[in-house]
Amino acid sequence: MTTASTARRRARATASLVSLGALLATSATVLTAAPATAAETLLSQGKAATASSTEGAAYAASAAVDGDLTGTRWASQWSDNQWLQVDLGASANISRVVLNWEGAYGKAYDIQLSDNGTDWRTVKSVTAGDGGTDELTVTGTGRYVRLQGIARSGGYGYSLWEFRVYGESGTTQPPPGGAVRITGSQGNWQLTVGGKPYTVKGLTWGPSMADAPRYMPDLRSMGVNTVRTWGTDAASKPLLDAAAAQGLKVVNGFWLQPGGGPGSGGCVNYVTDTAYKNNALTEFAKWVDTYKSHPATLMWNVGNESVLGLQNCYGGTELEAQRNAYTTFVNDVAKKIHSIDPDHPVTSTDAWTGAWPYYKRNAPDLDLYSMNSYGNLCKVRQDWIDGGYTKPYLITEGGPAGEWEVPNDANGIPDEPTDVQKADGYTKAWGCVTGHQGVALGATLFHYGLEHDFGGVWFNLVPDGLKRLSYYAVKKAYTGSTTGDNTPPVITNMTVTPASAAPAGREFTVRADIRDPDGDPVTPRIYLSGNYANGDKRLVDAQYRSLGNGTFAVTAPEKLGVWKVYVQAEDGRGNAGIETKSVKVVAPPVAGTNIALGKPTTASSAQASYGDCPCPASNATDGNTATRWASDWSDPQWIRVDLGSVRSFNRIQLVWDPAYAKSYEVQVSDDGNTWRTLHTTTTGNGDIDTVEAGATARHVRLQLTARGTGWGYSLQEFGVYA
Repeated sequence: MTTASTARRRARATASLVSLGALLATSATVLTAAPATAAETLLSQGKAATASSTEGAAYAASAAVDGDLTGTRWASQWSDNQWLQVDLGASANISRVVLNWEGAYGKAYDIQLSDNGTDWRTVKSVTAGDGGTDELTVTGTGRYVRLQGIARSGGYGYSLWEFRVYGESGTTQPPPGGAVRITGSQGNWQLTVGGKPYTVKGLTWGPSMADAPRYMPDLRSMGVNTVRTWGTDAASKPLLDAAAAQGLKVVNGFWLQPGGGPGSGGCVNYVTDTAYKNNALTEFAKWVDTYKSHPATLMWNVGNESVLGLQNCYGGTELEAQRNAYTTFVNDVAKKIHSIDPDHPVTSTDAWTGAWPYYKRNAPDLDLYSMNSYGNLCKVRQDWIDGGYTKPYLITEGGPAGEWEVPNDANGIPDEPTDVQKADGYTKAWGCVTGHQGVALGATLFHYGLEHDFGGVWFNLVPDGLKRLSYYAVKKAYTGSTTGDNTPPVITNMTVTPASAAPAGREFTVRADIRDPDGDPVTPRIYLSGNYANGDKRLVDAQYRSLGNGTFAVTAPEKLGVWKVYVQAEDGRGNAGIETKSVKVVAPPVAGTNIALGKPTTASSAQASYGDCPCPASNATDGNTATRWASDWSDPQWIRVDLGSVRSFNRIQLVWDPAYAKSYEVQVSDDGNTWRTLHTTTTGNGDIDTVEAGATARHVRLQLTARGTGWGYSLQEFGVYA
């Protein structure tokens, strides 16, 4: 049985024979030539490596296959039966394994091969290892090569500077349907699949992966040939399978923090956080290997808007360093993916062309660039020209103008485009993509989503499964025609009255012209969204009554602030038109004079500094609902106003901030010492409370005994009306 020591001795003996051969050649001695053998290649360097454990983040498995013999190493935990394995990416004929041990070496270990990473066979066993460099001759075929530790040499774990596998690489089978390539030259590129031209006519994917079989036929009917995802893992298989069944391809995404949008996660330090980057590399490599041969795979997309998102974590020179480090890491991922899957391109998405200089400088291994662009999509072409870029691009999100791109309406919130304007936005976007021939390789427009909420109505083609005008605009762009399709109702001239002064809890008027192009009977519905008032993005059923001729009396919410009101018209054929305007809900007017306005007001406590505070008691009687009084976060509390003299009044209006009182009493006093109760409640629900209680007194007090939230008590206005 060959040991590490004899292996090293044989290596030295071979070197001596080579020297002797050179000497004999110079003396003109004729030697018989050795039989010709196939060239031996280093197969393991830069490939995906995993291990049973690591001693710490600085000793990842990947360090053993990075080609650095003295600077980086893998180190296991301090116990026996640890392992390190490398995925060569394809089956290969293995001829030699070289282990460069650090001081903590393996005394006994096996070298094993596997075709699938699960079933292993031992091709070499070492029982008396002595460290240093072990050069082992092996014979076998496999895709995975593993060092299986059995016994350590000392109290530490196993530690390798480098794990090198040599042999003849096997041939990787091209993916079903053929390899995906970017062919051509500067300004005249073409995406091909199996050698045939392919323009990405895509949509971003919104439903669950498990529901893909249900919706994929609809995408195919729209002329869609590609869908894009933001993450790839075990849950991706149903989507890929359903796409392949319909002849569609998938841009498989990988998420990196911090993305530019909501839910982007924490702030990663790309300069120093080696553990995060190593874990990401390992995870991404795993799924590339899993899905590289799937017939639906079109390309790999690394990250989403992180160059933009890093501005939420860093500033100044540190932001610049992080952006350079991030795009350098993207290049590391691209190289890793290429080593595993040479048959599918790799790209990376950001939110603006301002990210492209970083890719140009730091990520040469990307095959193409990608970006998300909405209202400014048609400017991308000129940005590409002005930047002097030498790679094509893909639009990975696009469509009508977003919330951040439109002017504000009279109530100070983004003025959402109409259904007609949104449909035109998709048509224009696709025209600008196809207009940049030879450079723009297509688009995955945003968004095939089902959410029926604030964002869903703004962007989704099928909110709640109902097809919008935008759905048919995309279908026409991709297929050239919607002839014969039953299309949605069209809503125009929507108005809200009064738009900036709808009294809370009372009715305001909504009117719209509703027309169905196919003459179908239309069912109107009214919804409200509190996104700008309380952060709730849901669409909730409004309380309303029809006044005829497209006019509705809608009951305003009790919560003050700017709300969105939606008119949704359904034709019973699976289509809907949706139009929206804003309405500002204000405190309902109260008859009489507010005799508490500007009067001396005191409280048991007041927050000095939290959020928008200081919030003194006087804010509750200043006549401005944009200011508030806020108490400490405890029970009980009180707030009182001195009317200046004994006055008669018949009504009190309380305008609560979200931190309201569940239980409280309204008390009055003539002298500020002796109090009598006018009103008691234990079922307060916030918003606006109107207390109909006549009295004559100089002082009015709220005695607050139970909070409705975990915060304190907070009043925007405390009005006393005579």
